[in-house]
Amino acid sequence: MNTANIKKYAPKARARFIDTMTRQAARVGISPDGKGGAVIAPLELKGDVLVMTAQDGQTHTVPAHLKRAREALAVWVQRDGFTQAIEQAAYSWFNRLCAIRYMEIHGYLDHGRRVLSGAGGEAGQFQILEECLEVDLPGLDTARVRELKLDGTQDETLYRELLLAQCHALHEAMPFLFEPLDDASELLLPNNLTKTDSLIRELVEAIPEEDWQDVEVIGWLYQFYISEKKDQVIGKVVKSEDIPAATQLFTPNWIVQYLVQNSVGRQWLQTYPGSPLKGQMPYYIEPAEQEPEVQAQLDAITPASIDPETIKVLDPACGSGHILVEAYNVLKAIYEERGYRTRDIPKLILENNLFGLDIDDRAAQLAGFALLMKAREDDRRILTRNVRLNVLAMQSSQHLDANTLWRDLNLTGDWHQGQSQSLFDSEQQDLSSNDTTYKLMADLIERFQDTKTFGSLIEVPNEWEVPLKALLEELSELTNSGDMMQKAAAQRLVPIVQQAWVLAKRYEAVVANPPYMGSKGMNKALKDYAKSAYPNSKSDLFAIFMEHAFSLLAPQGYNAQINMQSWMFLSSYEKLRDWLLDNTTIITMAHLGGRAFDSISGEVV
Repeated sequence: MNTANIKKYAPKARARFIDTMTRQAARVGISPDGKGGAVIAPLELKGDVLVMTAQDGQTHTVPAHLKRAREALAVWVQRDGFTQAIEQAAYSWFNRLCAIRYMEIHGYLDHGRRVLSGAGGEAGQFQILEECLEVDLPGLDTARVRELKLDGTQDETLYRELLLAQCHALHEAMPFLFEPLDDASELLLPNNLTKTDSLIRELVEAIPEEDWQDVEVIGWLYQFYISEKKDQVIGKVVKSEDIPAATQLFTPNWIVQYLVQNSVGRQWLQTYPGSPLKGQMPYYIEPAEQEPEVQAQLDAITPASIDPETIKVLDPACGSGHILVEAYNVLKAIYEERGYRTRDIPKLILENNLFGLDIDDRAAQLAGFALLMKAREDDRRILTRNVRLNVLAMQSSQHLDANTLWRDLNLTGDWHQGQSQSLFDSEQQDLSSNDTTYKLMADLIERFQDTKTFGSLIEVPNEWEVPLKALLEELSELTNSGDMMQKAAAQRLVPIVQQAWVLAKRYEAVVANPPYMGSKGMNKALKDYAKSAYPNSKSDLFAIFMEHAFSLLAPQGYNAQINMQSWMFLSSYEKLRDWLLDNTTIITMAHLGGRAFDSISGEVV
């Protein structure tokens, strides 16, 4: 793939999206204070408009019906800080527009029209706007669409409503990427979307359609979008929120194939050496012929048969999902070889085989999207099959309180409803303190306090897998059918339980391009955690991930990673080398030398 266009466009797009949404916030009286926080102008309701006087003395007015949206935006920037909130909003809208662009080019939108370009791909034209009277989207008011279209002067308003309706429709299939568009997010979507200098037109013009043909484009967009942020933080002590930008690196496709084919593929070929899968894996390394005694030992630990649905693959730092997409390819060939129906394979792979974790919410969104688009190539109805993806953005539990959640969930029915809480607190706390589910929940909340710093390095005992699965099913049931308190509590707890369940499982293959960060770049919390939990590999995150991945493996599982070469030579990794030689078997290793990654310089990877 020619990445030159993406490399040129994406960093500029980030700056443009952030600037545009900063100006959009200013129009409703919310501006930066110069320290990362926000200045929020007071509101005054005058008839059908809200009047705000901004910090610079300018007066802004917006329709009164936007009061709730403006209040939601104010809460957001106060909670996360102006800089962080606007950056998140910009990233979210960039991801959504890129996803729609990919889908419209591939013909994956149900109504069959292009949303961001003309019918023939023309920039500045919008097929969905031209043919809006024939478009059916959930929640779209067809009478209003007709009224705006016939007016002839309302194209900007009409297009905005069509775009938002498209996002709402995609929420059903991809809630992780097209989150419910809350009032604040919609408010930050800029005006003038159909104009010549709009964000949409820039996207369509900057990247030719031929560069959108492979889902790999999603990963390159992600890498180059955050490249400027990476330059800003690299070489410094990195804050937790900046770790993704400082450590993200998109892996060349041939390296991903090498890793997956010699782990997931090797699992299959050990049991089925005559499998035609071997002919589809150009980077597979054929095992050497062994002495009879050694071969007998290998045969003894090789399963006689493998159920494809039991092959579990984890990428513990999945970024935009490139490794998971390649694992999908190998697993698809395995399912086909075993005679599964073609239309059943994509959903089976996504729900049973592939697992991904990342501390970056936006990266995990893109990973989930990339996997669904890969599956869509094989099953045109995959977006309507209610697929349960196991690709997660890891979440912190800092905002959760075990006692409050336990009371609201009322799993045992011990909590008295409609009574003065203080009368029963001590009695009911005694009841909960002896409950194994309460203890599990409380432990998880304590364990995941620093998730956005430690990510998938947080250890969860394997014996918790079954109780976590049971708790997850119970919470899912409450999310659908519980009372108001139970639903809200379950929704808050589900992400924590889900990520714990993924970390409690054991995998046939852990495949990763882990983050690279030396101890000089680690913040204090991360450095202290590395010293205490990973003394053999504490010098760099990549080495910690090397060591940690073995604890996530099932017996005879494969740990396949691309790392910096320093672990082979430096004295600081001597204990790690001793541990590897004593406890693991190196099956295949390639020392690539410099320039393995076209996108970076240096001789280290």
